[in-house]
Order: sequence, then C-alpha cells, then structure tokens
Amino acid sequence: MNRLFWKFFTVVWLAMAGSIAILFAISTLFQSPFEEEVAARELALTLETAAQVLQADGVEAAAKLAAAVRRTGRDIPVTITAVGPAIDCTAHDEDALVRNAVRDGDCYRIKIAGPAPSMIAKTWPRAVPWLAALLAAAASAYWLARHFITPVEQLRYGLRALAEGKLDVRIAHTIGAKRDEITALAHDLDITAARLQELQVAQQQLFHDVSHELRSPLSRLQAAIGVLQQNPARLSAMIERMGREVERLDELVGEILTLARLSDRDTPRFERQTLDVVDLLREIVEDAGFEGQERGITVQYEGVDSFVASVNGELIYRALENVIRNAITHTRAGTAVRVASTVPNRQLVVTVEDDGQGVPDAELEAIFKPFSQSSAVTTRSGFGLGLAITRRAAEWHGGGAMAENRAAGGLRVSITFPALDASLSSPVAP
Repeated sequence: MNRLFWKFFTVVWLAMAGSIAILFAISTLFQSPFEEEVAARELALTLETAAQVLQADGVEAAAKLAAAVRRTGRDIPVTITAVGPAIDCTAHDEDALVRNAVRDGDCYRIKIAGPAPSMIAKTWPRAVPWLAALLAAAASAYWLARHFITPVEQLRYGLRALAEGKLDVRIAHTIGAKRDEITALAHDLDITAARLQELQVAQQQLFHDVSHELRSPLSRLQAAIGVLQQNPARLSAMIERMGREVERLDELVGEILTLARLSDRDTPRFERQTLDVVDLLREIVEDAGFEGQERGITVQYEGVDSFVASVNGELIYRALENVIRNAITHTRAGTAVRVASTVPNRQLVVTVEDDGQGVPDAELEAIFKPFSQSSAVTTRSGFGLGLAITRRAAEWHGGGAMAENRAAGGLRVSITFPALDASLSSPVAP
C-alpha cells in the first residue's frame, strides 16, 4: 500500500510542480515586474537622471535633485564627487550604480551608495514565491494521497478479514462521514460481511437442526433393533414401528432436498405446467376437511372459481397444503379453518385463517425459517420446514408469503402468486 501512496503522491506533486515550472518559465521570458526589478530600475533611472542634470545644469542642480529624491521618502543616497579633469571620465566604471558626468571641463562621479546586488540577491527574491508554491504543492499532494489512500487501506483490511473468515469486522465507521464512492464501497463491504455472517449462522443452525431431526428417528430405529435382539417374538410390531420411522426419515430428507433446491439458484429450474391453481386448492381443502373431522374441524373455501397459470404443480400443491394442514393442527377443536382467494392486480392471493392461539408478534417472520416453530406451541409437530418451503415456493413463482395475527385471535397466512400467463374468472361463492 505504501507503493500506491508514493505513486499517487508523485503523480499529484509532479503535476503541480510542472504547472509551477511552466509559470516560472513564462514569467522569466516575459520579465514579470517583480518588486526587486522595479527597485533596480528606479535606482538606474535616478542615477541616469542625476548625471544628465549635472551635465546640463551643473553640480548644484544635481545636488538639489538628490535632496529632492531623499525628501520623497525613498532610500536612495546619491553622492556627487569631483574626480578631476574631463579626461578622467573616459575610464569606464563597471559598477552599475556609478555614472561619470562632465561639466565645465571637470569630471564628476555620481554614485548611489551601497554594494551592487549579488546573483543570489537578484535571484532569491524571484525564487522564493516559486519555492513556496513547490512546498505548498508537495503538502497538497501529500494530503490528497493520504486522503484517498487511507480509505483504500481500510478496504484492504476489511477484504483481508473477510478472506480470513472474520465476518464480524466492519470498516465503514473507520472511514468517517465522507460521501464518495469509496465510502459507499465500504458500506457495501460491511453489508456483504453482515450477510455472510448471517448465512454462516443460519448454516450452522441448519446443520444443528438437521442433525437433531435425524437423530430422533435414528434413535428410535436403534431402540427397535435392540428390542428385537432381546425379544424376537415382537418382530411384527417392531417392523411396523421401524417402517414408520423410515417413512418419517424419508419425509424429512425429501423436505430438506426440496428446500435446498428452492434455495440454490444454481440448480436447474423447476418445470412449469399450465394448470388451474384453484382446482389444486379445492382438492387440498377437501382432503384437509376430511382429516379435520376427527377433531370437529371444518375447512371452508370462498373465493375465485378459476385461476389458470403457468406454475410448478408440485411446488404450488406443497405450499398450499403446508399452510392449510398447519392451520388444522393449531386451530382449536370444533372451529373452522377459512381459506379464501382473491385476484387483485392480476395476482392470486390465498389467505388461510385459523382460530388457534396465534404466534407472538416477534416470531411472525421466524416461523418461515427452516426448523422453526412458534414458542407458543407446547407440542412439537412436524419438522418445522413446511412454512419455509411455502415461502420459498411462492418466491420461486415471483410471489411471497407472510403471517399476521388476527384481531379476534388466531393466525392469518397470506400467499401470493403472480398471474404469469393466467386467465382468471371473477370471484364466486362456493
């Protein structure tokens, strides 16, 4: 990461330094009027004017000019010295602040006191602004590099933690309250890590639940085998019991495989058939009503007469059957399970209501998770996969499933299936 920082710093600094160098070259070529240059030209003009005044009007006029210059507040000390006869003025003086002038046959030397500025003195005042600009460019480049590279370092840290399986690491808060693409990327990385952590916890819980559900029938099979070994005379009863446990295992494995297929996006899609969903619903209602007679439970249907759509019949059947059988299991004896269907906005909505004790509001979403059952249930029934399969099946068709408690008591589960090439009729009473 240090290499990236220095690359970024170098590029930014060179860009700024190049711009400053171009400006410096332009100012040099066109002789920008810096203050030092103005002062030098002022001295040269004063010296030349004093020499011409001396030649034209005499020494007294030149002295008056020097006094007038001093009265203006300018620090230009002009001295006039008699050198000798005019022939002495023929010698050339290389000092830039000295001029020779001839008046009435005499040679006079006009000089501005003070040494001539050195090369450093001439160039330093011009170089100071550019050096300051270069230092400012370096500071700006450093700040910009740190500003952009620090969040990248945090992203690298977060990605490395993610690769190492540390799914609880979050980095968005370390970047601060910036509003740019890097901050958005950090938030997306945190969301990804949280989702992966969620899936990891769900996977671990799923392994635990599957192991628990498999252990119970396997333990009963093992117990039946132990009874047979001790008492072979009970062969018929034990075989019947072992058959029930094998059927239970087969049912559990089948539901787990169905849920896995619905959860895995890479598996081949289920086949669709064109069928009447309401016909399937009526068939399930009829079978469920027969099963509920033992406890005095009736299953009533009211809704549309037909809803023909392109769906997977097995998934639709299992989704609806799971909800209706679940309602029969949890409603009070001697009550009714009410099944209704409506078609708002070209989608079939099936609602199933029971007169049971309902579900705590905090668990209305949890009951759709695999191996989850309401804490209000005192007697465990099934594997806790039915509602999970229902929701996944509805989502596979582009719909959904939700649950809510009824004001009068009991639970209402709603399942939605989009039309998808459906032809439907108006609602009629059963």
